Amino acid sequence: MTDPPPTSVLLPTVRWTDACEEVAAMLGADDELLVIADDDDDPVSDRRGETPAGVEIVLAGDPDGCSGKANAIAAGMAAAEGDRIVWTDDDFRHPLDWLERLHADYERQGPTTELPVFVGRDPLGTLLEPAYLIGGTLAVAAGGIAWGGAVVFERDDLDEAAFRADLERTVSDDGTLSEHLEVTPVKRTRVVPAGGSIRTSLERFVRFLWIVRYHAPRASAVNVVLAVAFATLCLAAPIPAIGFVTLLSGTTYAWAGLRRPTFLLTGPAAIAMPALMAYAFACRTFTWGGRRYRWVRKHDVRVFPD
Repeated sequence: MTDPPPTSVLLPTVRWTDACEEVAAMLGADDELLVIADDDDDPVSDRRGETPAGVEIVLAGDPDGCSGKANAIAAGMAAAEGDRIVWTDDDFRHPLDWLERLHADYERQGPTTELPVFVGRDPLGTLLEPAYLIGGTLAVAAGGIAWGGAVVFERDDLDEAAFRADLERTVSDDGTLSEHLEVTPVKRTRVVPAGGSIRTSLERFVRFLWIVRYHAPRASAVNVVLAVAFATLCLAAPIPAIGFVTLLSGTTYAWAGLRRPTFLLTGPAAIAMPALMAYAFACRTFTWGGRRYRWVRKHDVRVFPD
């Protein structure tokens, strides 16, 4: 592989985490890691002047008309100096060859994304785990959707001005990126803890449903039809229907390399899904990162303190 061009890694976080240390250790001489927070009140801002070589703390300011995550990515894109851009998150482990493998992927196939596997940390998050694996991990793998936790591209791969303009008026950073960038997934999964409390998992579910609703409306309609159909079948003919969805989920777990017995919850999750979807679509508001959002239209986001 030829030497990669100067690379900017964007990592939004309010705290200095293990992920910051892991990514900083991978940087080349011409690379930079931009750790992006909101303002001086975020604990990571205390690290300014004390970060490893190549690491800079960027303060994005409070979001206005977009999510804090989208605002952070927009600020990071504006501050980045590298020709190659990598996005990542602070909630999963980055092995020593993580950045090197993304570079190799780009040289082989252009813009590339890895795959998230969301693992529940509370009862609702655990119940939803099979749904996230089938509707999230598989969707990213099959649909060419970018996952903001591990994606690599170069500035010339998209219209950056148009992308940033959309980013600054929406919620989903990776949903917006997927509309501006053709990306190819690789089958490398990263385990991401999800939830921590029932409320947190419910808010995440609402947010995820509205992301799909606005960025992939046809997929959203298909998801509703499938959810109603599977729930109806599981109630009308529980033994064959629950057996089928459990087998489907178990196969998906095996494909993703996830060895957890939670695939056995697929039947109850399928039965509960229409009610959860109805709540999410009726709710239209959710909390994320200490803020409450009302996502009125795709490019109309209201931001409130939680």
